[in-house]
Amino acid sequence: VDIAETLQKQVDDTVQKGAIVLVEGGRSDKGSSFAPMVLGNVKPGMPAYHEELFGPVAILFRFTTIEDALRLANDTVYGLCASVWTVNKKLAAEISSKLNVGYVAINNMVVSDPRLPFGGVKRSGFGRELGDEGLLEFVNLKTVFGA
Repeated sequence: VDIAETLQKQVDDTVQKGAIVLVEGGRSDKGSSFAPMVLGNVKPGMPAYHEELFGPVAILFRFTTIEDALRLANDTVYGLCASVWTVNKKLAAEISSKLNVGYVAINNMVVSDPRLPFGGVKRSGFGRELGDEGLLEFVNLKTVFGA
């Protein structure tokens, strides 16, 4: 299956259901290239709201409070990673603790580091790779108790 074709179908279905194309892009007539694009007015029930889009499609969501942003961010069956951008370190820590994901990057893009455990929650996997925690995923621990 051509990933660009699948992505274009997801975008087309989302737009057909009421989303707005804010920045034009999409699949070219030739090959598997897909020009970056931005969608707005994406709502529940649309593919771009509920499905993973494996390609250069950004979705802009509007919110008025941090609680609205958290509700929106956690309203998914996935939970691999997120990023929080703010100069307020206390607020970043508070928001990070309320995100239902396995990894949060603060004022940075999500990157993996072999020294740190990496993995998701919900349908984004279980367990961890990398770091000491990742090594423990491959070990059978045994507890012996008593004399």
